[in-house]
Amino acid sequence: MDSATSELPARTPLTDAAETGLKIVIVGGFGVGKTTLVRSVSEIRPLNTEEVMTQAGVGVDETAGLTTKTTTTVAFDFGRISLSDRVVLYLFGAPGQERFWFLWDRLFSGTLGAVVLVDTRRMSESWYAIDRLEHHRTPFVVAVNRFDDDISAFSLDEIRQALSLPEHVPLIDCDARVRSSGKNVLIALVDHLYELAMARELTP
Repeated sequence: MDSATSELPARTPLTDAAETGLKIVIVGGFGVGKTTLVRSVSEIRPLNTEEVMTQAGVGVDETAGLTTKTTTTVAFDFGRISLSDRVVLYLFGAPGQERFWFLWDRLFSGTLGAVVLVDTRRMSESWYAIDRLEHHRTPFVVAVNRFDDDISAFSLDEIRQALSLPEHVPLIDCDARVRSSGKNVLIALVDHLYELAMARELTP
């Protein structure tokens, strides 16, 4: 077994008590860290469709600011995480390139909520994701993936303003590489979905 394989999580079976499965979509711009987030939190070996980037993508995929990126998702990522014995999240990471945006609307079908992952070095690439989620009326949270070489250090208030994000939409920092940080993002989304459900029940 090579070192890369040994680092992958072992297959974790669902508990007998699992009764609620929630479909969650992770969207955002190209190279923002969606595959990394799914990989870091998934309790099973994640399915991904990453391929090595080639010259064919030059001039097609916008790679400015992504000097270390060598692979790209060409369909979607899939993972799973149990939030409790009863509640399971099924995670779908959508491809970020514009040429794959046609897949998004279909991927949103049956989705209870979404995570918009943001890279402040390329913040404008988050606008399309937010627009499509609002169009579908899909609840979402926004997670700012802080990269080591990001020297901008924008505050969450500044990012909220730049994205024209309503106050009721949760906005949090994260590091997509760190499992605990990724789990906090998903918990924030589940909490947001619960609050929205409770508010609907209280509405006459």
